Amino acid sequence: MPYLELSLRCSEAEQPRYERALDDVGALAVTLLDADADTGNEHAILEPGVGETPLWRSVVLSALFPHDADGLMLLAALDAFDPGLDWSRVRFRSVEDEDWERAWMDTYAPLQFGRRTWIVPWNQELPEAARAPDAAVVRLDPGLAFGSGTHPTTSLCLQWLDGLADAGALQGQRVLDYGCGSGILALAALKLGAAHATGVDNDPQALAASRDNAGRNGVSGSLSLHMPGDAPAATWPVVVANILASALDALAGTLAARTAPGGRIALSGILQGQEEALLERYGVWFEQLSVARESDWVRIDGVRKGG
Repeated sequence: MPYLELSLRCSEAEQPRYERALDDVGALAVTLLDADADTGNEHAILEPGVGETPLWRSVVLSALFPHDADGLMLLAALDAFDPGLDWSRVRFRSVEDEDWERAWMDTYAPLQFGRRTWIVPWNQELPEAARAPDAAVVRLDPGLAFGSGTHPTTSLCLQWLDGLADAGALQGQRVLDYGCGSGILALAALKLGAAHATGVDNDPQALAASRDNAGRNGVSGSLSLHMPGDAPAATWPVVVANILASALDALAGTLAARTAPGGRIALSGILQGQEEALLERYGVWFEQLSVARESDWVRIDGVRKGG
């Protein structure tokens, strides 16, 4: 039976809080390893009691969940249980197939979003509809980063970008993708007619995946990638942020400052029930705010005031 494994690195002092949160959201088992041990020399502590600390100053904590658990849903639940912890450290994989991105490419068919946006695993043939002259095709290898198009949060953003392109609001524009993951949204924007995209993520693996996918799609020269602290202090006419609600709340001022007057923004990664607080928060800077829903997830989009 396959499992979804969640892993993260944390300090000895943080470990009890992380474990408590994982237990609250239904982790089936927890394992602790010495984060600083040489490869092959780790000493595991299996299912420690909550509040019991290991002997190491830094640990890698792994938790198992059912194979069909929704990773982003888990992150949202964990963040809601203890928003004071840094859940951006989390990594997911299937314990039966360490090379899970290969399994993604073997399992999922090409996906269409909106009228002409297609996400196609790089090793699969294009479907006939994706061969249309105006089709915007992103050839994707998600690597170890979030963003394959299959999750509602990503789907909602891809549909929004496709709609902007149809309205002529994306052609020749510059786009900021905050929390770029695999680069899927930045690449889709470029394929839909944007002139340049900037991807920002706090995970070096995400930046590596985005860089690889940009090369795979022939748009490396049109995509720049940055860690948050290195991102340029500029404004963009199109901004998209597919991250958790708590991060959207914390970054509201930053995202507002990065959106040009009259520019458009889309916010995703929001569970139903979390949207009202964010609508109020972003209403300080944005107007024409609207909500779209898919499954249990919500997208908010609007226009920057002052345009």
